Amino acid sequence: MSVLHLLGTAGEGGAETYFVDLATALQRSGVAQAAAIRGHPGRQARLGAAGLQVEVLRFGGPIDLFTKPQAAAFARRQGVTLALAWMNRAARHTPKGPWNRIGRLGGYYNLKYYQGFDHLVANTEDIADWVVGQGWPVGRVSCIPNFAAAPPQGEAADRSGLETPPGVPLLLAMGRLHESKAHDVSLHALTRLPDAYLWIAGVGPLEAKLRGMAEALGVASRVRFLGWRTDPSALYRAADVCVFPSRYEPLGNVVIQAWAHGLPVVAAASQGPRALIRSGEDGLLIPIDDAGALAAGVRQVLAEPALRARFVQAGAERVAAEFSQAAVVARWKALFAGHGAG
Repeated sequence: MSVLHLLGTAGEGGAETYFVDLATALQRSGVAQAAAIRGHPGRQARLGAAGLQVEVLRFGGPIDLFTKPQAAAFARRQGVTLALAWMNRAARHTPKGPWNRIGRLGGYYNLKYYQGFDHLVANTEDIADWVVGQGWPVGRVSCIPNFAAAPPQGEAADRSGLETPPGVPLLLAMGRLHESKAHDVSLHALTRLPDAYLWIAGVGPLEAKLRGMAEALGVASRVRFLGWRTDPSALYRAADVCVFPSRYEPLGNVVIQAWAHGLPVVAAASQGPRALIRSGEDGLLIPIDDAGALAAGVRQVLAEPALRARFVQAGAERVAAEFSQAAVVARWKALFAGHGAG
């Protein structure tokens, strides 16, 4: 018995990264798996190194008549008993067959793509509740959060290699360069934090605009646009505070990863972070689109070592109790077992 993962996107993002992380963790735990993905040499290499058989398919638009039958043929060759679709494009091309079909939802997706699926898995309780509110049977929806883990022997990124002085307060912003991630708010906050530097890790359509904004605000000399990074753990370890001012965020995986790396978080109270963070206990929540409040939160964390230590300890406890790799993998394996795979 085996699980077939389907991923139809070719870009770089949090969902794509977690897809590989989860498949790798499941493989290590003994789950037989294969993956049908859109072409991406890096993902193909990582999945192959983990031991998954990988099939590259087109995953095109509505007129793509080949991906679904090709995926079905691959599933039969692999003896698949369960197909797990990651996001809408994969769901559209997930074939029917002698296997159960499960959709993994990391946002408020259009459920038309999941008609006929046996089960849906949301990565937050809010998304699961929303799915039920759309008329999906409550017994066919589960919530399994993302896991977070810090490599035990990981090292911090070299500040000097990124032209950042060793003793300055360093803020880390992770996420796609998109309006929803509100990196512009971080840049405005930096104008109120004259000693701090800001690393922004991510790619996206707003890079030129954000670079221009940094110049116009007079903070460009203290901002480093890092692009897409394959070493996020090293970035978390190098920073002093994680800033996460997203205007819209269904989950907030950055929050969980920061906790796992012992990094305090100041985040906007958008849907995902608001559901995760207990403000004042394991992080700080500030109003959406409020650069002044973001700067004030950062100053508070930097100025109060006891507060910072409390956030770090509480975040580590949250990860151990709710978001550890072992706990999340166990929940996926139990779900697979209930649907004829594992």
